[in-house]
Amino acid sequence: MALSRRTFLKGAGAALALPWLEAMLPQRLAATSTDSKPIRLAALFMPNGVREDQWTPTGQGSEFALSPTLKPLEALKNDILVPTNLWNKASDYGDGHYVKTSGFLTCTTISKSLGYDLNSNGISMDQIAARSIAQKTPLPSLELAIDPVTIGVDTNVGYTRVYGSHIAWNKPTRPLAREINPRLVFERLFRINNPRATNNISDSLLLDRVLADAKQLRRRVGASDKARIDDYLDSVRALERRIEQTSQSGVGSWSPRREISPESKPERRPDEHPERVRLMLDMIALAFQTDSTRVCTFMFGNAVSNTNFSFLEGVKGGHHSLSHHERKEENLTQYQRIGQWHIEQYAYLLNKLKSFKEGDSTVLDNSMILFGSGLRDGNRHSPHNLPLILGGTAGGRINTGQHLVYDKDTPLSNLYCSILDAFGAPVERFADSTGKLKGILS
Repeated sequence: MALSRRTFLKGAGAALALPWLEAMLPQRLAATSTDSKPIRLAALFMPNGVREDQWTPTGQGSEFALSPTLKPLEALKNDILVPTNLWNKASDYGDGHYVKTSGFLTCTTISKSLGYDLNSNGISMDQIAARSIAQKTPLPSLELAIDPVTIGVDTNVGYTRVYGSHIAWNKPTRPLAREINPRLVFERLFRINNPRATNNISDSLLLDRVLADAKQLRRRVGASDKARIDDYLDSVRALERRIEQTSQSGVGSWSPRREISPESKPERRPDEHPERVRLMLDMIALAFQTDSTRVCTFMFGNAVSNTNFSFLEGVKGGHHSLSHHERKEENLTQYQRIGQWHIEQYAYLLNKLKSFKEGDSTVLDNSMILFGSGLRDGNRHSPHNLPLILGGTAGGRINTGQHLVYDKDTPLSNLYCSILDAFGAPVERFADSTGKLKGILS
């Protein structure tokens, strides 16, 4: 028996995509598990840059040591590639943040606008990749974020703040809408092949509605696939429960044992930023594991994001404020800790993808997960020597386990040409590219 790659579990109007199973291989290949796997691409954007003297690894090639900020990636050192000295020339213009954010994946200079005539003057790299496989997955791409779209005009620079809310553009004048509610992303992933859109997802947990189909499928597959199905369903159950707990406003007929005094209101609500980020990263993992989409972008924050990171030990204040450190050690220490926290989240996603097996490889092996910011140092707003990491080998096409130091001001677009080539969507030129980066492609 050979299952289709697009096999779903179904029940009561729900549709739950399956992870990779050996039963999805043609029978002649099942013994060796050498069938080609889908290549995935994600771009994770962090606002406000990094503490630059704590970012760059020491050493070059495969003989390198991770910097303090990159230390959370130590166990993943062979799964990542760190390129140094790339810059986005087109964003060295106009303002501190907005040009560098909207142009992060286009490598173009956005048109100055107050909000009525947005124009990135290019299509983002992720969307070129998405177009090349548009008919192969239910969702051509998935755009996620934490912050809602910021509106109004930043009078300091004369740009609409909307530019700071987008990195994905499928047309020069059309940024793609992002989803910021993990519950809605969760529902979307399981409704993409379900025409009965009127079903109320809250009637019962999705997993409960497909369990009969899952039990039937388990009787038809081998022992290793049974284990994969069980692990997958357990992870989905845990994720559903987390989302339910995050979004629930009440429980049954519960009533308080005593009234709550208005004077007991805390000074501020508990900071839920870490959990929202983790849930969104779990959504990327789920989407890639099930092949619901192969292209995703995620924004940890909008341009000029001033998310309060006081939930981190030793940090007191907002991200953007601390990025304007004025070279004061107290500010630099906190700024570095925020950057390291973002790397910890990146490591979390890479580890999650690495835990998903696909034959003799993993989902991470068959992915490219880009992490970066549109500027180097938040105090200088410089697009030179951007902080970038690429995780995953794209099915063996990317030579990871390296720190590659390029000539000063090598185009960032050269990296994107290399990524698109590895993805299977090669281009002769992208924006101001001069060719593919040496040493990256196998």
